Amino acid sequence: MRTALADVDEFLSQFDDESLTIAEISIKYEGYIRKEQEMVDKMDRLESVRLSDGFDYKAIKSLSIEAREKLNSIRPRTIGQASRISGVSPSDISVLLVHVGR
Repeated sequence: MRTALADVDEFLSQFDDESLTIAEISIKYEGYIRKEQEMVDKMDRLESVRLSDGFDYKAIKSLSIEAREKLNSIRPRTIGQASRISGVSPSDISVLLVHVGR
């Protein structure tokens, strides 16, 4: 009587060690890689959301004071650029997205 483990072992024996290692790594890190890809896709979307040159950041009271000051002085062209400014938090980005209609 064969065990399931013996059947799996026999099936895997047809593959070389490098292929098995690649498969193992892919399986182990699939969730992490998917999550990182989702983050890249989100950043790409944020790069497409433009901010007008005359956007009045000081008028948006729900932005943090630091974010208002930095955004007003740096004047990012997109939400993606704004998200990379030190002192502009994810919640500030959410507020900006609401104000630009996204």
